[in-house]
Amino acid sequence: MRKLILPLIISLLFFGQSLDAQKNQPTIKAEPAFWWVGMPTNQLQIMLYGKDIAYSRASIDYSDVKIQKQVAGDSPNYLFIYLEIGRNVEAGMMEINLKNGKKETSILYELKNRLSSTGRNLGFNSSDVIYLLMPDRFANGNPNNDTVEGMLEAADRTIPSGRHGGDLQGVQEHLDYIKELGMTAVWLTPVFENDMKTEYHGYHGYAATDMYKVDRRFGSNEEFVSFVKACHDKGLKVIMDMIHNHIGDQHWWMKDLPFKDWVHDQSVYGNTNFRGVVGSDPYASSYDTDKLQKGWFVNEMPDLNQHNEELAFYLIQNTLWWIEYSGVDGIRMDTYVYPYPDYMARWAKTVIDAYPNFNIVGESWVETVPHEAYWQKDKEGEGDGYNSHLPSVTDFQIHFALRDGLTQNFGWDSGIMKLYYTVSQDRLYSDPKNNVIFMDNHDISRFFATVNRDMDKFKMAYAYLLTTRGIPQVYYGTELALDQTQFNGDGYKRADMLGGWPGDPRSVFTKEGRTPIENDMFDYVAKLTNWRKGSKAIHDGKMLHFLPENNIYTYFRYTENERVMIIMNANEQEVNHDLTKYIEMLDGYSKATNIMTEQQLSLDEMLKLPAKSVSIFKLNE
Repeated sequence: MRKLILPLIISLLFFGQSLDAQKNQPTIKAEPAFWWVGMPTNQLQIMLYGKDIAYSRASIDYSDVKIQKQVAGDSPNYLFIYLEIGRNVEAGMMEINLKNGKKETSILYELKNRLSSTGRNLGFNSSDVIYLLMPDRFANGNPNNDTVEGMLEAADRTIPSGRHGGDLQGVQEHLDYIKELGMTAVWLTPVFENDMKTEYHGYHGYAATDMYKVDRRFGSNEEFVSFVKACHDKGLKVIMDMIHNHIGDQHWWMKDLPFKDWVHDQSVYGNTNFRGVVGSDPYASSYDTDKLQKGWFVNEMPDLNQHNEELAFYLIQNTLWWIEYSGVDGIRMDTYVYPYPDYMARWAKTVIDAYPNFNIVGESWVETVPHEAYWQKDKEGEGDGYNSHLPSVTDFQIHFALRDGLTQNFGWDSGIMKLYYTVSQDRLYSDPKNNVIFMDNHDISRFFATVNRDMDKFKMAYAYLLTTRGIPQVYYGTELALDQTQFNGDGYKRADMLGGWPGDPRSVFTKEGRTPIENDMFDYVAKLTNWRKGSKAIHDGKMLHFLPENNIYTYFRYTENERVMIIMNANEQEVNHDLTKYIEMLDGYSKATNIMTEQQLSLDEMLKLPAKSVSIFKLNE
């Protein structure tokens, strides 16, 4: 019996010592948590966070991996390790040894094999129609994650600007609805953790508190990967929303900044002036430039200093990590004109060099076409020679033109003349077909309210959006003529989709649950959007337009094999329209088909144009 007891006592003592050793083992956070072999870049920055880790020096003994440099933070709790990952590195668990005098510890860091690129990172282009939605407001697939213990804000649908409980599972459950509309890509507002104070409300996602985590009230990182795959399985691309201008003030960095200049000093620069035009102004003062680039977006959003090299590398690498990890097809970069232009150009070039089929659209909320065009790539020959390397911009000029074109009286430079004047400046863009165009979005009043709930004008705007040059972006609820009943806050622009929550009185996701007005708009959107899928002339064709006369604007989209004529009649009454002036585009064509009514007509007759309408005709020989 003694022979059995003695080894048992020794084992228990050893086990207890092991537990004590584990308790004394320092907790070290590594970002990114893992990486891949065979990546487009051979450099890897690992940010280590742990008590007094800046005093340690790292060493690695792993085949074909070398430490290039180590940078200690101003805070003693950060150490940045830069690695060179050779071409012959194999996947596995890499040990990083950390030594501080006589104290030694180590962590295991995983290098994974990359997934096949087939069907991933596809990019987006003018053949796509992008459906923009806010996960919190679209559908609640998992009510159990509405309120998460330990997080600062609970769900409450009675508060327009509060968190409502929508999530990734809810969106995924309604992908067939999005597909039925004819959409080809889904853009989600940011899914990053936004663990912000209740009075701020972080449901929108633009105040990240952890850039490597999906907000648990939306789901998990793994659920996001599953969501992207589910979209791909249904032929839908996914566009991820990112923000490099600012973070939320509850980000874990803010309790212990890595460097003193990690964020700009609000006591010096205050808040931003919101004047994006300053970024391309050749005469801009340093005062105005600093307010734009260094001022905080709001008090709860610290402004990041991308001229800190460790932060710049971190942000770029974070982007590459999400692209590789999730398989997303594109990125929409928020507040693109607010950070330092040289950093944004570096970021865009690095991403596109790494993923050549990828696409990025930058939010460039500025007032004129020249200011917008400045931010699109390959503009070296103009002005200061700046090249943003940014493939696509958010074309606010089309939004402004539609807004004014359908709410102003027709005149020399008003009404639908605004549409003509806007696209007539397309020579300023390097690639206007790659602009993302829109009627409205989550930051703008609902377009149905903008046109005073005039369904005819609303349909006119949608028809123009889907037939002019560019990549259309459709804000969720447009297909239902979703209204905005009040104008005193963003929450009213971002209403819930009825039927997306258990207990809703009806569901707009079904024909039976929609009102007659909603079904009318849904059918219009679905028919036009699905038709657009097959029109090469709309995707890639050239454009020719005629000066608007008598409140009528006509333009053509055409390729060698297809020709489409679009006529906008902004008059309050039906018009008999003479086609004679369009002979240069109609020569050789005798008939046309109205793509919405499927009516055949002869082109040698006067054309009846319904009041407040856009007529779309495919020409036939």
